Amino acid sequence: MTYTQNRNVHFQDLGLMDYPEAFSYQEKLMNEIIALKMRNRNSADGNPELTPNYLLFVEHPHVYTLGKSGHDDNMLANEKKLAEINATFVKTNRGGDITYHGFGQLVGYPVLDLDNFKSDIFLYLRNLEEVIIRVLAEYNLRGERSEGETGVWLDVGKPYARKICAMGVKTSKWVTMHGFALNVNTDLRYFEYIIPCGIKDKAVTSLQRELERKFTDRETAEVKEKVKKHFREVFEAEIF
Repeated sequence: MTYTQNRNVHFQDLGLMDYPEAFSYQEKLMNEIIALKMRNRNSADGNPELTPNYLLFVEHPHVYTLGKSGHDDNMLANEKKLAEINATFVKTNRGGDITYHGFGQLVGYPVLDLDNFKSDIFLYLRNLEEVIIRVLAEYNLRGERSEGETGVWLDVGKPYARKICAMGVKTSKWVTMHGFALNVNTDLRYFEYIIPCGIKDKAVTSLQRELERKFTDRETAEVKEKVKKHFREVFEAEIF
């Protein structure tokens, strides 16, 4: 059977959505792609159906999520404190440790069949980082990788190194879910109730803090367009 790559990516901005609802939607898309791949594999006619790809943008109400390799001890708030700050806590199936999602944060969930791109998880994560690094460069910020620590950072190797974009993914049959969380106008006080990503000696930052101004709705929309543009370039994809 000849496999034909499809680099068209369906874009959807889901707006404000609770984490469990967005998780279920991602999982639905992932399972549909996997089912199609299995049908293609078992097809007798040798003409496989193209598998789709998706890029979802979403904003979550206050929620802490703990990855499957994370440690409960990195959640510093008890149930009473979570109620006080109007936040929830969810254990999820992505890689990585604990992180925070909330208002003013751009969360991106690519649901991709990596067989349409390259079946390499390490490369996939580096490409996601590259997308954000290029976006930050448009704001005259030098985003960097920190060895052994997935995500995008500022001032790596310095005492004031800080993370601006967290990442964590899950793959099954080379289909991805979860993704990245870029802090735009994020209320960084919420990170005080966790050890972000299980890393004790580095801070967290946002575009708002680094540029010393709150992003308007129009400017936030521009950030989204920049992410889409660089995603298109890095993944050599068409987004529609």
